[in-house]
Amino acid sequence: MVIGQQAESFGPAAVIRSIKEKLPQSEWLASGEGAARNKVDMPDHVKEILAQPHAPKRVTENQERTDRIRGRFEQAAADALELRGMLVGEEDAKAWWRTPRDTPKGGRPVTKDDPLTVLVTGGGLAGLVTASACHALGMKVAIFEQASSYAPYGGPIQIQSNALRALQRISPTIYEELVAAGTVTADRVSGLKIGYRKGNKLAGLYDRGDWLVRFDTLGPALEAGLPATVVVDRPVIQQILVKHGFPEGTVRIKSRVESFEELGDGRGVRATLSDGTHAYADVLVGADGIWSQVRKCLHDLADGAGGFAASGAAGGAIDDAEARKLAKDTVKIAAQADRRYSGFTCYAALSPHRASNIEDVSYQILLGDKKYFVSTDGGGERQQWFALIREPAGGVDPEPTADDPHPKLRRLREEFSDTTGDADGNVWDPFALELINAASEEDIKRRDLYDGAPLLATLNPQRLLSPWAKGSVALCGDAAHPMMPNLGQGGCQSTEDGYRLGQELSKVQHTSEVSAALGSYSRVRVIRTAIIQGFAQLSSDLLVDFDLMMTIPILGPFFLTMTQLSMPWILRFLYTPEF
Repeated sequence: MVIGQQAESFGPAAVIRSIKEKLPQSEWLASGEGAARNKVDMPDHVKEILAQPHAPKRVTENQERTDRIRGRFEQAAADALELRGMLVGEEDAKAWWRTPRDTPKGGRPVTKDDPLTVLVTGGGLAGLVTASACHALGMKVAIFEQASSYAPYGGPIQIQSNALRALQRISPTIYEELVAAGTVTADRVSGLKIGYRKGNKLAGLYDRGDWLVRFDTLGPALEAGLPATVVVDRPVIQQILVKHGFPEGTVRIKSRVESFEELGDGRGVRATLSDGTHAYADVLVGADGIWSQVRKCLHDLADGAGGFAASGAAGGAIDDAEARKLAKDTVKIAAQADRRYSGFTCYAALSPHRASNIEDVSYQILLGDKKYFVSTDGGGERQQWFALIREPAGGVDPEPTADDPHPKLRRLREEFSDTTGDADGNVWDPFALELINAASEEDIKRRDLYDGAPLLATLNPQRLLSPWAKGSVALCGDAAHPMMPNLGQGGCQSTEDGYRLGQELSKVQHTSEVSAALGSYSRVRVIRTAIIQGFAQLSSDLLVDFDLMMTIPILGPFFLTMTQLSMPWILRFLYTPEF
């Protein structure tokens, strides 16, 4: 594995770019204005979809909704910090999972009075949904989260139509609460824009901020009979799942599963926590993030492969100083954990700002060479944005000084300058800085983006047959299939995992059947998630080469047309009602 060596275009794009740079340039070919049709936010084909009888109707941003959404976020964050619903005190001392069972060799029957027991390590979205799915089907569950609190971390999560259907099947109450708490984003246009002026008279001229591809996410959802995508604050999702997904006292914080032992013969598993506590159950689910310790043990990876997971729960505890250290450490962890560095570092924030195009656009990407800027409606007159820049792994920003008090903001203002241009002289569309300047230095978080191989890079027969499971232990979410954020499907696929895992385990009538059930779950899920992982990886690599395509006659227009035509089919695959 090569770490941090993808700072430039590679493959065919690198060859084309090199040839083009050596050719004589013509100012006349690059002169003129972009087509007027590419400046319109809401094209007719999207208007037709949004006008359908069953389509959600856009309600203009208003103060009442802003106050409600922001207030719900603040209350959920406060509840999390007060440990409401967590396992503490006397209840912790007498928790069911502390007592080893005297299960006979060969296992025991699973009944309503003596249900299957499941330990879930990781209290992010994947772990919470998995526990909710298992509890809804009569299983006894416990969640171990390594963070010291459910501190707010990251922006809102897009719960797309496929994930909403999974949650609806798990618990109608959870579904209804999430929809009520969320902001619909499927009621506007989404798409790709060029970040700065590009193109020529032969391939097409595009001014900065012109649309390249526009699509809606609603049409494919309506075709599949699915609800419209919503965006919900992460602490609110956690609060709803903790309140409605399982009994109070299910989640134990400051609890990291360091290792486990298969007891064999249908007798389950014994997990060992970092404080030496033992936990016993029939099943152990590793939902502990991309640097999963359970995955490290399950696949017998090298020492150091399990790291601190900056998940929706754990990441809130990381300050800038810790993040700098983590960036360096992660390069070493990735090499041991067999994870792929994407080639991108990511700056992210949630800006308390009403975007200038909020009534027509819910999601857009400004494309450029070596970087791109993603923004989405976060609800409550806030914009969640990500600036992805291609550079080697392990980079950190300088610490603030009197002369440079805001190093992250300074860099981003230079990278996406709308006046003097970036280092390559490209003058960006002002929308990027509109959102960047609405964020504070403290609110901007940086991390390198890693993912995994879409399919198994192994010839191990057991892993080929059961990719994410062995015996009484299984993986889900980022522990199983970390992916780039471009499709917004990371959390959605984790939600599908949780649903499917619950369904397969619900078929178990005897603990000796657990291994087969987990293997079945693994095989059902791996192909779908591998395809989506592959889409996400490919789109990241292609996005930074869109600017190159804009200058090539025939190939450029063809590439754009095929991208526009393929989007509904990609969304139809994502928004399947069965998973």
